[in-house]
Amino acid sequence: MPTKKPAGSPEWTDPEDAPELTAEMLADAEVFEGRTFVQRGRGRPKAAATKEQISVRLDPDVLTALRAAGPGWQSQINVLLRQALQLRERPTKRVA
Repeated sequence: MPTKKPAGSPEWTDPEDAPELTAEMLADAEVFEGRTFVQRGRGRPKAAATKEQISVRLDPDVLTALRAAGPGWQSQINVLLRQALQLRERPTKRVA
């Protein structure tokens, strides 16, 4: 049976021997506000109004037609439903 490797280095490193912090290191750093972790870096920021994930059952021929549209077919479902329900497009927040 395989054994787990230790999570960190077993050797203690003197903080005085730590390398100089670079801009790249700071860009990848985890940032906390008090005890609250603030996620930074990768991924896009949360939108003001996020979409809700649901599960839907579709007829096979409908699903085949949607998938035939190629990449982005799942996002296109929302557009098609908005058109069918005669809903206005939601305004997108533009970053200046």
